[in-house]
Amino acid sequence: MKLLVIEDEPVLLQSIVEYFEQEDFLCEGAHNYEEGIQKIDFFQYDCIILDINLPGGSGLQLLQYMREQRKDDGVIIISARNSIDDKIAGLNLGADDYLTKPFHLSELNARVKALLRRKYAQGSNILEIGKLQLDLLARKVTCHHHPITLTKNEYDLLVYLLNNKNRVISKQAIAEHIYGDQADNMPSFDFVYSQIKNLKKKLKEKGCDDLIQTVYGLGYKLSL
Repeated sequence: MKLLVIEDEPVLLQSIVEYFEQEDFLCEGAHNYEEGIQKIDFFQYDCIILDINLPGGSGLQLLQYMREQRKDDGVIIISARNSIDDKIAGLNLGADDYLTKPFHLSELNARVKALLRRKYAQGSNILEIGKLQLDLLARKVTCHHHPITLTKNEYDLLVYLLNNKNRVISKQAIAEHIYGDQADNMPSFDFVYSQIKNLKKKLKEKGCDDLIQTVYGLGYKLSL
């Protein structure tokens, strides 16, 4: 899963990013309004943790821009202002949740995971297609109830394809989602082919073959 934290307090930003990296999220940070806009324009995130008070603009303005651009990334607002007006404004603009500072990172983690369950699994911890099941909370994958051992990148790739099932996803989109900003420094995206190949092999060994299809010249698609 891929997160973006838009927060101008360096210590808090670093703490949130490090915490979610330990939780096996790919987590990126932005320090101000403009940097947040740039990342949102170029990348897709499963969840954005958004401060209201930002240099160069407000988090509410950024949220409004996202929804006007039809960006459907999940959004949790974090703010030092415990104002009912701010909460109402944020939720009316399309935020999924609102958390007042100071907060425990474990509570933020719980809210992020709850948002992801609502967004991708209709409130459940389980994502599934056919006989393939992913437990988002335990990060476990099974096919026909047989466990499949995946690397972190293979797991993130499978979740990304499942969240976009029946859609063709390009190599570039996959690279950016799994590796974030690091993808810009890669000479090619050929490694995506290798990761897809390994993932398909592991699924086939457990009886979940033919779920991932190659659309030549375009990318990959997961569907029954």
